[in-house]
Amino acid sequence: MNTSPIVPELPLQGSSGLDARSLGLRRTIVRMMAASRRGHLGAALSLVEIVRVLYDDVLRYDPKNPGWKNRDRCILSKGHGCLALYVTLAEKGFFPTPELWKFCNSDGILGGHPDFGKVPGVEASTGSLGHGLPIGVGMALNARYEKADYRTFVIIGDGESNEGSIWEAAMCASKHRLSNLTVIVDCNGQQSYDTTTAVLDMEPLAGKWKSFGFAVAEVDGHNVNALRSALRSVPLEPDKPSVIICHTIKGKGIRFVENNLNWHHKSNITDEEIRTLLAALEESG
Repeated sequence: MNTSPIVPELPLQGSSGLDARSLGLRRTIVRMMAASRRGHLGAALSLVEIVRVLYDDVLRYDPKNPGWKNRDRCILSKGHGCLALYVTLAEKGFFPTPELWKFCNSDGILGGHPDFGKVPGVEASTGSLGHGLPIGVGMALNARYEKADYRTFVIIGDGESNEGSIWEAAMCASKHRLSNLTVIVDCNGQQSYDTTTAVLDMEPLAGKWKSFGFAVAEVDGHNVNALRSALRSVPLEPDKPSVIICHTIKGKGIRFVENNLNWHHKSNITDEEIRTLLAALEESG
């Protein structure tokens, strides 16, 4: 059972500013893509530190009893970033590590988006963007109704914030003063085919969340210590839901993938591309 012990930071390594653990998680993600030959690499790499800190230092859960009533709920609303979630769930013991090498294969449990009821530790089936936060609001309301002390965390993308359902859910959360709800925005400045500014500019993003009644913090989404401090501080204000805007780099850790829209999603990945990805990680570490 995890009750959120404080885990010491590992030494920083290499020009990427990532420590050995973060680089190791990224190597596993690439190895998963080697097995499946496809996946949303860029979105997963921007999430690694966010998911890592949540499961190391913040969430209360029991991997041997994923349905434990008093667990904290964590929804990956930007479901296409699921590679980062899967490697972490496997590391924590929710399912055997060999399942990772069956990613997107017919004999495995891990699909291209999280599947509730099939993957232990997944709280909601996501992928259709904008759905995770409304589900999370319902979970937070249920905790209040049951007088339970579990918390709900929902990870969304800045591109996903184009969805109207995000803001409908935000209004509901604010109305009900859901201080047990935390929204985490993976703010990498890109979405599937262009920058978020070009597609539909959401700035000032922090100002929008404040105007919807949320307490807001901003943080470097690849700085483990900063993430730990912010996420262990929620609720940021009494009687308000919280939002942590995490400024990240899409594809973080692999130089030629970073901010490269060609790597939003890849299929039919070749052996040579896998070797190049792994070599780039070694260079950054």
